[in-house]
Amino acid sequence: MKIGILNSGGDCPGLNAVIHGVVGAAAELGWEVVGFRDGFEGLLPPGDFMMLKPEDTVGILKLGGTILGTTNKGHFAAKVGVGEVSGVPKEIVAKAKRTMEQMGIGALVVVGGDGSLTTGLQLYREGWPIIGVPKTIDNDLQATAMTFGFDSAVSTVVDGLDRLHTTAASHKRVMVLEVMGRHAGWIALWGGMAGGANVVLLPEIPFDMAKVAAHIKAREAAGCHSTLVVVAEGARLPDGHVMSIDDNCGGEVRLGGMGEYVAQQIEKLTGKETRACTLGHLQRGGAPTSLDRILGVRFGVMAVKLAAEGRFGRMVSYQSYHVDSVPIEEAVDQLRLVNPTGEMVQAARAIGICFGD
Repeated sequence: MKIGILNSGGDCPGLNAVIHGVVGAAAELGWEVVGFRDGFEGLLPPGDFMMLKPEDTVGILKLGGTILGTTNKGHFAAKVGVGEVSGVPKEIVAKAKRTMEQMGIGALVVVGGDGSLTTGLQLYREGWPIIGVPKTIDNDLQATAMTFGFDSAVSTVVDGLDRLHTTAASHKRVMVLEVMGRHAGWIALWGGMAGGANVVLLPEIPFDMAKVAAHIKAREAAGCHSTLVVVAEGARLPDGHVMSIDDNCGGEVRLGGMGEYVAQQIEKLTGKETRACTLGHLQRGGAPTSLDRILGVRFGVMAVKLAAEGRFGRMVSYQSYHVDSVPIEEAVDQLRLVNPTGEMVQAARAIGICFGD
């Protein structure tokens, strides 16, 4: 058996852990592993790949990014917006399939998020032996309780808030931190709670800037002269729209600018000096946490198990502390969002965090 593996979409802490898991588990079965470079693009003739043996993955667990490279552009982009799918052209699929056949690839492990797995689902429906592994720092895939990379992203947010707390307190300022997550507020919610934020603004909870300002004024009156605000990049404006940056890169729109907007509104409504900070890609890079390393390895091992059983068209899934799998079609385009009345939000409210509603 010879299996292929590729990473597609944005980079994410823990990708190398998945590769380590796949290569290690495959070697135990006597299988060969082919790593395709730069996502699906590596499948196009003549093929851009590297053979992977256990000795090639020694020491990669601690590395951020991916030794195979990845891309969210190119010939295989299937997601062009929220709920919008554009199929990969038939001629591109045919070229890539010839590479698979010529190399004798019996299974292809696709490590990616919603967009990459949408592409993987199309290929599976056209007869490819696809196995999906969920990858996103946003933790927003409905079919799995957690994705690797999320814990690392939250840790970065917490570190940022710890640092902003000291400057906020020193200058008696409001500090606004914009974090990633696209249309889900998991990073903002978990990072805000762990980092001691006073205000958390999420895409799932409509907020009123006047109520945010009132909360900050109440803190001021109570002797708390600094405030930490976490805002998700996908938090919505009063008219329901999200702020975006048009960089003409193709694919899904790039979100950004919400932190600056919130900071300007707070300063205008409260008169307090307010500064905004955007973590951006700092949340995606660097070494993965131990949790993400372990989860990534477990996902890689399960992918090989699915290949051994011939259970293609499935995505590795983590539920109730157990790694199993679900059909890919149950995973794509079904976002797992923060429940506005859920236990996490209730706990945050109980300790005085304001959601602006």
